[in-house]
Amino acid sequence: MPEVYTPSRVHRDEFLPLRGLRHHLLRWGTPRTGRPPLVMVHGWMDVGASFQFVVDALADDREVIALDWRGFGLTASTGADSYWFPDYLGDLDALLDVVSPGAPVDLAGHSMGGNVVMSYAGVRPERIRRLVNLEGFGMPDVSPAAAPERLAKWLDELKDPPTLRPYASLAGVAERLRKTNPRLPADKAAWLAQHWSRETAEGFVLNADPAHKLANPMLYRKAEVMACWQRIAAPTLWVEGSDDQLTRFWGSRYPREDFEGRLALVPDLRKAVLQDAGHMLHHDQPQALAALLEPFLA
Repeated sequence: MPEVYTPSRVHRDEFLPLRGLRHHLLRWGTPRTGRPPLVMVHGWMDVGASFQFVVDALADDREVIALDWRGFGLTASTGADSYWFPDYLGDLDALLDVVSPGAPVDLAGHSMGGNVVMSYAGVRPERIRRLVNLEGFGMPDVSPAAAPERLAKWLDELKDPPTLRPYASLAGVAERLRKTNPRLPADKAAWLAQHWSRETAEGFVLNADPAHKLANPMLYRKAEVMACWQRIAAPTLWVEGSDDQLTRFWGSRYPREDFEGRLALVPDLRKAVLQDAGHMLHHDQPQALAALLEPFLA
């Protein structure tokens, strides 16, 4: 293994029962009177520890809380064979009832987590003081005509469920992280590998329930999502990397103008682009991201 990154702000592990599942939190700093916590939620096939580099880059030693979603990191899996998007909103709602029951929070989400926080902020606008969406683009609207094929794919995958590839060592996990994101420095990849994976009899596997990889039988309904986005009351910061991941991933199926039209529905929006950054912008440019967050969250 190469040299391993050393955090400047060491997190505390905490476990909370939320909606019948044991959830893992990472906590930095201490609560301050009159200053809400910054709650951060990660993306698909990621973990809460992914935000460590941004937390280290924040000049303000504020309270920060990162959650491992159900079936990711050290949070328990459901034991079911599928995961449902509304459960993320339910888990987040339960978390905020514990960590800030009487006051709104600052809330940030990356990728899938960015989509969760946008919907949640429209459903519970009074719970959010400031909102940050990091590359949570959403997905293309899907025609109802796609339902039979999607349901058939889900049924087929239930009979042949996905698995997770084992790696021979933590170094192999770190190498995989850097293959996915060449901008990730080796020392940070080595640190993340310890949180991103766990050792089993077969080797090191991702800290994730493979059921997350199943096709979603529920179609993405743009109109329903936009009904939530339009109700967001908090000032909202949208941040993306300079590499156009929307076009790279979806192409013509989800044109840029469609996404810009969605953002235009958010009542109080600021936009920023981080240079020399891709989808994992919190890994690529943590200092630059922290420099955007601090004045917005002040």
